[in-house]
Amino acid sequence: MNRDYLNDCPEYLADYLTYMQLVKGRGDRTVEAYYIDLRTFLRYLLIDHGDIDLNKVPFEEINISGVPFEYVRKVRLIDAYNYLKWLADERDNSVKTRARKTSAIKQFYSYLHLKKGLIDNDPMVQLELPKLPKTLPKYLSLEDAQKLLASIESDHYERDYCMITLFLNCGMRLSELCGLNKGDFSFENGTLRLFGKGAKERIVYMNSACVEALKAYMPIRDSVQTQEKALFLSNRGTRISRRRTQEIVEESLKKAGLSNLGITTHKLRHTAATLMYQYGNVDTLVLKDILGHESLATTEIYTHLSSENLRDAANANPLAGQHAKKRRKKKDSEE
Repeated sequence: MNRDYLNDCPEYLADYLTYMQLVKGRGDRTVEAYYIDLRTFLRYLLIDHGDIDLNKVPFEEINISGVPFEYVRKVRLIDAYNYLKWLADERDNSVKTRARKTSAIKQFYSYLHLKKGLIDNDPMVQLELPKLPKTLPKYLSLEDAQKLLASIESDHYERDYCMITLFLNCGMRLSELCGLNKGDFSFENGTLRLFGKGAKERIVYMNSACVEALKAYMPIRDSVQTQEKALFLSNRGTRISRRRTQEIVEESLKKAGLSNLGITTHKLRHTAATLMYQYGNVDTLVLKDILGHESLATTEIYTHLSSENLRDAANANPLAGQHAKKRRKKKDSEE
């Protein structure tokens, strides 16, 4: 990934981003996301100190390379809350976006204090993340997932069917699927090797649907004359891009009449996790390993219960069949 954005960074921010990538093992896209969030924060500091007049310089054109470290060092907790208010009032950021940017500055200040010793104390220790509204993530029902697979139509049917089958059965991320190479699977062992966030390697097992889809696709893949190692190829014989993969999923959802559900490639990952949990009785610890999560709390987001699950759970209670006795009517003499 192009890292030219480091040229826009003051030295202390460039050092932090390098630390996050080389020491903490964060991926390129994650590091760039940190940069974008912290760039907003540093731009705010320039505005707050009166160095920038937004009537003369558009916000998106503010260069942060010259932001003095003294501005960062002098930030107090109240300043951070003023920043969050500014994000809501002036930038119209959602609660989710503000929570992400809050997390970014908390990690940044922790690094400045604990790792670099550039500040005597961390003013962000007590900074609370905005509370996110609890919503059930979107996913396809079993019937809709089957409908999606049955509706795939394209000039590269075997490839597209195989990709969507892997999404729905293995719960892999978009980056993991696009990053697959020909040598990353074994028909003999029935396994797939995936490289997740921070290039962390994990092995997942393929079910018969995945094996069948791969066996149908591989003769077509092997017929392409290319030095490319990628498992899934574009029309040009190069590794298929994330955006093209998203388009294939979007087109397939549209053909299946499911384009109005807000389903994305990531929601297909969620669908796989939900179906394994609901129909396969997969333990959350096992599901955690399949999905490549560091925290079990993250996995638990995928194990929400449908109304059918809740009803079945209620009916499974051993007292479900217990009924009250009919009250004996009192005789007139007893009244």
